[in-house]
Amino acid sequence: MNAVFAKPLPKGSLLMLVLFLCVLGTALAVSYCAHWNRQLLNGLYAEMSIRDRAQAEWGRLILEQSTWTAPNRIETLAREQLKMRLPDAAEVRMVAR
Repeated sequence: MNAVFAKPLPKGSLLMLVLFLCVLGTALAVSYCAHWNRQLLNGLYAEMSIRDRAQAEWGRLILEQSTWTAPNRIETLAREQLKMRLPDAAEVRMVAR
């Protein structure tokens, strides 16, 4: 009965086992790299979305700044709130150093 279990392995079976383990390891590595790549790509898209929102906010702030600093608005505020006016020609004095 021991003779049945003591059969020698076919020639090259150890090589086939090693090759199978190498293929299995490579398949697992490829799967892991693809998963890691997808995670990094999702992170990149999230960061790009944040960048796009920040750029849109920056554009709105620049537009708001240009609105607040418009010359006609400043002149209107100076006339109404500060009671400023342009001086007459007789009121202007030249000062020399």
